[in-house]
Amino acid sequence: MTSSHFRPVALEHASRLINHGPTVLITTRHGAVRNIMAAAWSMPVEFTPPRVSVVIDKHTYTRELMQASGHFGLLIPGAALADLTYAVGSVSGRQGDKFARHGIEAFEGPALGLPLVEAGMAAWMECRWIPEPHTEDAYDTCFAEVLSAAADSRIFADGHWHFTEANRELHTLHHLGAGNFAVAGTPIKARGG
Repeated sequence: MTSSHFRPVALEHASRLINHGPTVLITTRHGAVRNIMAAAWSMPVEFTPPRVSVVIDKHTYTRELMQASGHFGLLIPGAALADLTYAVGSVSGRQGDKFARHGIEAFEGPALGLPLVEAGMAAWMECRWIPEPHTEDAYDTCFAEVLSAAADSRIFADGHWHFTEANRELHTLHHLGAGNFAVAGTPIKARGG
């Protein structure tokens, strides 16, 4: 079920998938139960091994499933998925399977078997949660190691983002609050870069 446009991303380039601050979707699975939610705050924290952080409120269903399984998927939706991103971020998975409710077709990730999505996504990562016992109950920030990553080669190739008019539907979303998003814009290149 994977798109012919998706290609593996070398793990040394995985941090580049989120270093520009896109809104992400977090997927989790524990046993037969799965969930998907939106998160506005994520960032790379280390290069080797690749590690990321993401803010997942400690009272969410996603956090509960992540702590039970020890894993989560981090998906980067394209601009065409703004409505879906807002929808899955506005309702708890405790009210039913959001994949089924929103007709989201998922496949099992290659490293951890997490529910991943490629239709309309710019990229995805499978992550192993790194428990931080001294902060677990006090903070919403979660840390993880990236174990596998892939991106749509029409927008991310050779370890870099390539934002053009031709791939505008895959430009990443950036949450502004209250259902408002900005879309990654026209890149500029610094002199000497």
